[in-house]
Amino acid sequence: MAETIQSLDQLSSLKPVAPEAPKHIQKLDKQGRAYATGKRKNAVARVWVKPGKGTITVNTRPIEVFFARPVLRMLIQQPIVAANRTGQYDIICSVSGGGLSGQAGAVRHGLSKALTYFEPELRSVLKRGGFLTRDSRVVERKKYGRAKARRSFQFSKR
Repeated sequence: MAETIQSLDQLSSLKPVAPEAPKHIQKLDKQGRAYATGKRKNAVARVWVKPGKGTITVNTRPIEVFFARPVLRMLIQQPIVAANRTGQYDIICSVSGGGLSGQAGAVRHGLSKALTYFEPELRSVLKRGGFLTRDSRVVERKKYGRAKARRSFQFSKR
């Protein structure tokens, strides 16, 4: 079992060794692409990342057509800008469910995960920016006896 200690000098030899941080490895498919799934609200995005010229395709359409609002396009490109990889990867996305804002958030989450699978050393940068965390906020369900989730019906004295 364990050795008995006779003096305090021997105590330092029993110090447990701190475990090393896990080594993340590159995860690619047969075509040399990294794949990840991103989620936000009720939207689910499947994202593939491969080396290229920087084109982003969402549901077989360019990002400018699918996400017309500049704010949503900026939201999607945040992980690429934070990792300083603008124009280096082609991104193909397939999105379903939710609305446009949720879909943009899902693409951002999936893109961040796929970038870490393609380049594991980017993980610390993306983690620090909060791009790898799944935003778990969803719509609260409607309760019985209420107009909405928390809203009461209008009070009337009569």
